Amino acid sequence: MSIWNRIGDFIQRLSSSTAAGVADMAEAVRTLFAGDPELRRKVAFSVAMIALSAKMAKADGVVTQDEVRAFQAIFEVPPQETRNVARLYDLARRDTAGFEVYAQQMASLCGSGGPNCMMLEDILDGLFHIATADGVLHEREEGFLHRVAEIFSIEEDHYQTILSRHVELGSADPYIVLGIEKGQPLAEVKRHYRKLVAENHPDRLIGRGLPQEFIAIATTRLAAINAAYEIIERSLQAA
Repeated sequence: MSIWNRIGDFIQRLSSSTAAGVADMAEAVRTLFAGDPELRRKVAFSVAMIALSAKMAKADGVVTQDEVRAFQAIFEVPPQETRNVARLYDLARRDTAGFEVYAQQMASLCGSGGPNCMMLEDILDGLFHIATADGVLHEREEGFLHRVAEIFSIEEDHYQTILSRHVELGSADPYIVLGIEKGQPLAEVKRHYRKLVAENHPDRLIGRGLPQEFIAIATTRLAAINAAYEIIERSLQAA
């Protein structure tokens, strides 16, 4: 049974309560999948991505077709399950609870709560992918994402690294993408680059609970890391 079948069952159970909101959503994930921690992580990640995407759209006030396509690129949902995903998205969008409450609940479901937790970074990366799909990161979107990062205990310098994978930050950008200080020798840059590639291999993401369907996030992240390294390598070899 695919992750989407499981999420469909979860949404059916959740939708039986007309007053369902963020508290119900978090508790339902905990109780329905209590006996299968790996499946619980995958469902929690998927629910967090869908719910926070809906909250981000509400915070920004505008949903572009580019963002819809980006959402669909991450969420490769089987046709028979699209209705259930839409129901969850709409439930989160209409819920009166603020996005901070959602982010706090999803952090408790998806991560360890420690600084720079990788699964929570995966969620933030996916939200950035959707927000920047129209070529612009709007002020309200950046404010939303920065606040989510704070709730996720993602430290400021690490947040800037994630931001730089999606938004051009200037001449220091490739170094920020790799999370390394400018002025390092090529051998050190290469060592750090190889470590990042190993840490962000799709198999690693699946291992920490991302469903197979979300590998678009890993592909986008690795592309940014590879591009940053190539820029630094060329500049250092030419020096």
